[in-house]
Amino acid sequence: MSGDELTVRIASSVGAFDARQWDALGGCDNPFVSHAFLAAMEDSGSVGPGTGWEPAPIAITADDGTLLAALPAYAKGHSQGEYVFDHSWADAWHRAGGRYYPKLQIAAPFTPATGPRLLLTDPALAPHLLKGAEAVCLRNGLSGAHATFIEPAQLALFEAAGWMPRSDIQFHWFNRGYASFDDFLGALSSRKRKDLRKERAAATEGLTIRHLTGSDIREEHWDAFWVFYQDTGARKWGSPYLTREAFSLLGERMGERIVLILAYDGAQPIAGALNFAGRDALYGRYWGCTREVRFLHFELCYYQAIDIAIARGLARVEAGAQGGHKLARGYEPVQTWSAHWIADPGFRAAVADFLGRERAGVASDQLYLGSRTPFRKGE
Repeated sequence: MSGDELTVRIASSVGAFDARQWDALGGCDNPFVSHAFLAAMEDSGSVGPGTGWEPAPIAITADDGTLLAALPAYAKGHSQGEYVFDHSWADAWHRAGGRYYPKLQIAAPFTPATGPRLLLTDPALAPHLLKGAEAVCLRNGLSGAHATFIEPAQLALFEAAGWMPRSDIQFHWFNRGYASFDDFLGALSSRKRKDLRKERAAATEGLTIRHLTGSDIREEHWDAFWVFYQDTGARKWGSPYLTREAFSLLGERMGERIVLILAYDGAQPIAGALNFAGRDALYGRYWGCTREVRFLHFELCYYQAIDIAIARGLARVEAGAQGGHKLARGYEPVQTWSAHWIADPGFRAAVADFLGRERAGVASDQLYLGSRTPFRKGE
């Protein structure tokens, strides 16, 4: 697809693009659309042949080859690692005689964190980029395209192109100018304040908590975290999504944006949580342990993340998908958004009807959950 000065094309990898040009589109706000993160997924074998995630980034370039816009996209042979669940759509389309896979997924792989999905030098390029994604589906027999965890400011661009919005709920912590964790606790009801203090004391008794970033993260730390990650991955997904090499590459290429939290019993690490820092948010990604300690999961994944966000002056913590237990710990319900384009008109109409009913339910759930936060009422 080409115009007088622009060309929309599909590439074989994000790594094929110049890193500086790619990052100039994505900006510095979100680590998961950075060239370093996406190329590390490719170079480590976490995405690519045999994974069901085939890199298929779609880009607009000028005649001189300058990158003007891009979508981080993947041809998907399954619905794993997305956190926006469409298994019922796949089942329905298969029962109707259709073929749901492969599909086009516009996302940061394995990452339920809101961020830009349209990487643009000019918003006027958005319709061309999305038409390019639709053309890729039609020309290659893909059932549709799905952009997940879209930052709210970009949702209107997808809707203007005729893509169908879908909402869900996550739990985020918001920094309302707190000077310390105790300052945050002061905003909670008395009972919740006591509960959180007790949980933190019980979780850390006899343990040492360390925060590692940049060059302080060595291979021995990644070795320990790999054991934790494998344990969690085996229980949640059946097999881990990331390879061991992925962690080394992420540490090498974007270590200054990583905070690895490890809990030590003496000299032995027994649990860990991996976080990525954006311009205004801390993103909790993975956790695991080799020994169960009561409340340690909450300490490493939620409370330590709050400590880090306050110390760094970050506006919020996004601690990953799902998890209603976050509500009692000061994390508030937030709507997340995806957008979907379905090639078949009949199937598209059925999905649109489903999404309309689902959105009403999600909005109602958010109102209810918002009334159940642990904050002192009337403030």
